[in-house]
Amino acid sequence: MVTLDEAVVARLEKGGLHFEILVDPEIALHFREEKGNVKLDLDDLLAAENVFVGPARDGAKASDEELMHNFGTKDLTECVKLILTKGDLQLTTDQRRRMVERKKRLIIAHIARNAINPQTKAPHPPQRIETAMDEARIHLDPFKSVDAQVQDVLKAIRPLIPIRIETIQIAVKFPATHAGKAQSTLHGWGEVKQQAWQSDGSFIAVVEIPGGMQTEFFGHLNQRTHGDVETRILKSSNP
Repeated sequence: MVTLDEAVVARLEKGGLHFEILVDPEIALHFREEKGNVKLDLDDLLAAENVFVGPARDGAKASDEELMHNFGTKDLTECVKLILTKGDLQLTTDQRRRMVERKKRLIIAHIARNAINPQTKAPHPPQRIETAMDEARIHLDPFKSVDAQVQDVLKAIRPLIPIRIETIQIAVKFPATHAGKAQSTLHGWGEVKQQAWQSDGSFIAVVEIPGGMQTEFFGHLNQRTHGDVETRILKSSNP
């Protein structure tokens, strides 16, 4: 359970009343970003297991009648979900700063994973992306998801560095000595478009991965096969 000192207010106005709950800001923000499509644990989320009317820190608990009239239910979980998805989340200056920084790290990681330099076809290091974001003076919204902000970030940094979201298809050939672990080696990296066993016992596959992952992908293959693997980039495309 989040402490009162660390909790923030989530507020929703309905029927002329202000309904408030005291919540963990990180959990509440994640729930909002996922549009309610995640399991909600009230023990972790709430600093006080009540819905309040007016300032939550004054302790004026909403009555069952007020909840039924305005939410159509007095079930605490359902009321909390509605407040989180439809209401406002009140962050302190420090909480907003920390959440913006966290969102920045997630956006940088997303871009580094999926984008390449179209001139060299090589990934951009995260530090280069961060430097470009700082130079572009990008203002991030802690309440918006990563996906909702990535395109705006890319548009802002594109005048500073050549960058484009791409997927690439890579042909991989495992010799017979490593063919037995080919599928486990490829698992989780992307979509296997084609695969086939050869008459000499080798295994060939075509894998589509995010463009920014190619260096890490090649390193992983070499580590698993001790360098005894063949690769060739077939094509790249914009998702």
